[in-house]
Amino acid sequence: MTESRRGLLFGVAAYGLWGVFPLYFPLLEPSGPVEILANRIVWSALVMALLVVALRRRAALAALLRDRRTTLLLMLAAATITANWGTYIYAVNSSRVVETSLGYFINPLVTMLMGVLILGERLRSVQWTALGIGFVAVAVLTWDYGRPPWVALVLACSFGTYGLAKKQASVGAIESLALETSLIAPFALGYLAWLGSSGGAHFGSEGVGHVVLLMTSGVVTAIPLLLFGGAATRLPMVTLGLLQYLAPVLQLALAITILDEHMGTGRWIGFSLVWLALAVFTWDAIAERRRQIGSGDIAAFARASPA
Repeated sequence: MTESRRGLLFGVAAYGLWGVFPLYFPLLEPSGPVEILANRIVWSALVMALLVVALRRRAALAALLRDRRTTLLLMLAAATITANWGTYIYAVNSSRVVETSLGYFINPLVTMLMGVLILGERLRSVQWTALGIGFVAVAVLTWDYGRPPWVALVLACSFGTYGLAKKQASVGAIESLALETSLIAPFALGYLAWLGSSGGAHFGSEGVGHVVLLMTSGVVTAIPLLLFGGAATRLPMVTLGLLQYLAPVLQLALAITILDEHMGTGRWIGFSLVWLALAVFTWDAIAERRRQIGSGDIAAFARASPA
């Protein structure tokens, strides 16, 4: 099997697992969203610590801690991924999976807007068109919901900020997530201790099966990340960008089939506009990639040709 095919399989597996998360988190009830989030953080921190040791990343992790700028960026990443995880768990267990899928559909558009507002990047006219269609889509969905789609917006903005912080930090996935979870694990442990002392914890009171399910949240977090890391090192960014739509597609399919969530006409119109915006954005990204490859080939030919 070629490396590119192996990378494609890793990518499909990673985004496929993220796409079926709406079937996993309801299994953790009757624990509430905050208790589930705290358990996910604690067990993820433990799993990532074991991976750091097993994969011999302790030196890389120590180097992160010595770099103040990187540590501060990963503190921001830890805060935003906590908000993202918490919002997602709340939405899934509140039968709002359609809105979570919307959040990850509009995430590339939010990320592009952040690039303009925060990094001062310039957009091509086609990219501005995609953003404009995205704004219209959010307006239509706001009208249909009778309120802004807050869950989708929080998910998109928190994950966009998380990605921006990770991009600026520019460190390995294993050691960065290990540091992020270790930064927020003490708060999660403190909450779980308080919950247990007040008699509100479900960990241990719902049987062994429930305990095992809560403990697996760390593994469930780590496996897609490792698969994604394997895909990212083997696939072009355009291919990886296209694969990211697999997760929200699966989430939406699960929401309207297995989970029986309602999709009225207004929501279909709004989602169709989002998909149109993503189609324009993706077409432009592919075209730009081809132009860059073409320019690279011409430059290589010129360097190889006699003066």
